Amino acid sequence: MNDTAWIWQQPDWPHFTWQAEPLAPLLRACTQAQGRLLGMLGAVGSDTEVQSSLDAMLQNIVTSSAIEGEQLNVGSVRSSLARRLGLNDKGRTTARSEGLAELLLDTTRAHQQPLDLERLYDWHCWLFPRDNNLLAQPLRVGTLRGEEPMQVVSGRLDRPTVHFEAPPRAVLEEQLADFLTWFESSHSDASLDPLLRAGIAHFWFVTLHPFDDGNGRLTRAITDLALAQGEQQAIRFYAMSASILDDRAGYYRILEASQKGGLDITAWLQWFLATLLKSLEQALARIDRVLARARFWQAQRSQALSAEQINVLNRLLDGGERGFEGGISAAQYQAVAKVSKATATRHLSDLVAKGCITRLPGGGRSTRYQVNCTLAAQGADNA
Repeated sequence: MNDTAWIWQQPDWPHFTWQAEPLAPLLRACTQAQGRLLGMLGAVGSDTEVQSSLDAMLQNIVTSSAIEGEQLNVGSVRSSLARRLGLNDKGRTTARSEGLAELLLDTTRAHQQPLDLERLYDWHCWLFPRDNNLLAQPLRVGTLRGEEPMQVVSGRLDRPTVHFEAPPRAVLEEQLADFLTWFESSHSDASLDPLLRAGIAHFWFVTLHPFDDGNGRLTRAITDLALAQGEQQAIRFYAMSASILDDRAGYYRILEASQKGGLDITAWLQWFLATLLKSLEQALARIDRVLARARFWQAQRSQALSAEQINVLNRLLDGGERGFEGGISAAQYQAVAKVSKATATRHLSDLVAKGCITRLPGGGRSTRYQVNCTLAAQGADNA
């Protein structure tokens, strides 16, 4: 046992405390971002809304598993989600992808249903389907962990570093029951901010570590459930797991520090809210690109463009990893559109003449082009 007492050994466990003042700016920023995101979604069509939701849920599932070091078959997970969202998808699925899709949709679409032990057991079974051949050793599925100590360790087998030890099995059932009772009662607690509730639920459940495996993924599922309950939204448009993955080392550091400390979890809640804010801002940027694309094509609806030109314009409008944030050169156009050098030059000149793109400063081989930002911004005030 570590010389430092674990948080669950504190006399007043689990009566957490926190300092409101340092959390207030983050809470305001998250709440404002939530409002902006929901407002922007009102300007997109239903098809775009479903696709945006699919992308966010797919990202959530894939990154939640990646936090634990598991790489999923993205195509299978997408197909499992798409069919549940009513989209036409004929891709292959697996028991694993079906279970993960079922789990995520249950946390969001059924967010008003109570969270009890049987529901947790169902989630665990979906997380580890019986025919899953990825399990390296037998696992207790759909039931609580065994009597052996539950530790998070690293380092050599003969000299391991114990980062955390969960409450012993003898008290687990009672402590888990306390958590589930709090989770249900706190849903209607007007004095507790819904975002703080999600952060507390995350920390409390992962500290209990009630299962042999899958505790991190179930913790993040409970976080999604708490956020959906707070927003009263059955559809997800942001993926908090993706932001956690971006700072996975920081995630484990703050958990370890908080689980070895006292019952004041202000530092954990600060990290949680900052990570949530990052997720919301990424979603806002993604939806903004969707709206910009829609406005651009609305302004260009009368233009006669080739399939190659449309493809390149969409890539430019995408931005991010798939786009060309610094503009596109003739050589890049040639590679993306799979056309000759002469055709690439002609297409770009035509797009400039039609006002679809503008030429950036520079000349010769360094000449680059970007989407006509004026067209992409048209109608923004009315969106």
